Amino acid sequence: MLAGLSLPRFDGGRLVLAVDVSSWLRSDAPCSAERLFCHVYGRAKTASQFIPGWPCSFVAVLEPGATSWTAILDAVRLGPADDATALTAAQLRGVVERLVAAGRWRTGDPHIVIVSDAGYDVTRLAWVLRDLPVELVGRVRSDRVMRLPKPPRRPGTNGRPPKHGPEFRFAKPETWPEPAITTVTDTINYGKAETQAWDRVHPRLTHGSSWLDHDGELPLVEGTLIRLKVEHLSTDRDAPPVWLWSSKTGVTPDDVDRLWQAFLRRFDLEHTFRFAKQTLGWTTPKLRSPEAADRWTWILIVAHTQLRLARPLAKDFRRPWEKPAASGRLTPARVRRGSGTSALTWPARLMFPNLEAPAPDGQPASRTNTGHPATTSARPSNAPRPSRPSASPEDLGR
Repeated sequence: MLAGLSLPRFDGGRLVLAVDVSSWLRSDAPCSAERLFCHVYGRAKTASQFIPGWPCSFVAVLEPGATSWTAILDAVRLGPADDATALTAAQLRGVVERLVAAGRWRTGDPHIVIVSDAGYDVTRLAWVLRDLPVELVGRVRSDRVMRLPKPPRRPGTNGRPPKHGPEFRFAKPETWPEPAITTVTDTINYGKAETQAWDRVHPRLTHGSSWLDHDGELPLVEGTLIRLKVEHLSTDRDAPPVWLWSSKTGVTPDDVDRLWQAFLRRFDLEHTFRFAKQTLGWTTPKLRSPEAADRWTWILIVAHTQLRLARPLAKDFRRPWEKPAASGRLTPARVRRGSGTSALTWPARLMFPNLEAPAPDGQPASRTNTGHPATTSARPSNAPRPSRPSASPEDLGR
């Protein structure tokens, strides 16, 4: 499927993937199997809840520029016995290997960038996927403590050399050394974006959590730590700094700007989740089995891909309060309204034919009863079956 699918790319032909989890909440289905407690937010950021449901991990290709389109490539449902980090690593490995096999990445192309949010162990993913042509960048919590590279060993010093350098506490600026790279970028929505980057910053790993089954000495997973600070958010609210960690070392100022700008495009996947739930009806069916939920998820992915490929052909049927948009800048909702290619937009008369259509003998077929079809019949068993009206091209385009 990837061989004939058009995938968006950033400058230099670089592919940028995003991985995130969206939950299909099923709190009213106590008999449904393999549900987990899904962490969701209420109307306030601090109003977090845990609701039973089916969490699903999605991998999508991001587009450059201001857009709400993504190209979903894979979806895997998390089960009760699954390790989230191990499952994500296996999912990303499968996606990258399929991209390479389909010729979407060749030797000499820039590495594929994979962006993630703070819920992922980005250093563990970087270590597991170190043999693939990928660069990982993810948000880390603002209360983390990492280590700087170890200082050069003085001549004549005895004893075992240290493995880690001094502590780097995110919440204590006095522990920060001078940044190796500093950049300032003017943005449209956020004012000036200032970044500070430190090279070869790494966490101090312990034999716990995802490293519990690691054999031998724990590795030293070094990367680039980036602190991003913007003047304000899009609503003129103060923005706290964002900490990012990338598996790429020895970066340049252009690499730093490319990494944090690619991370900001990760929020386009949130628009895809909202469109899938509210418009395409991903979580609308009250399915009981998780296998049926998996099949319906892939049907929605196919429908979303069909809409994305129909963008150049869709008309802009905008509502009175919407501003005109160019054909190449239509949102997913506008493409769905202006495209008749999706099975979700078929007219109802194709699925429920009109029983009052003329019968084959030219006499109108009257409906004798409008009760429930399980208890009554709309016509006698020996009556001629009314003809099914054919769909016109105008109906298929609605």
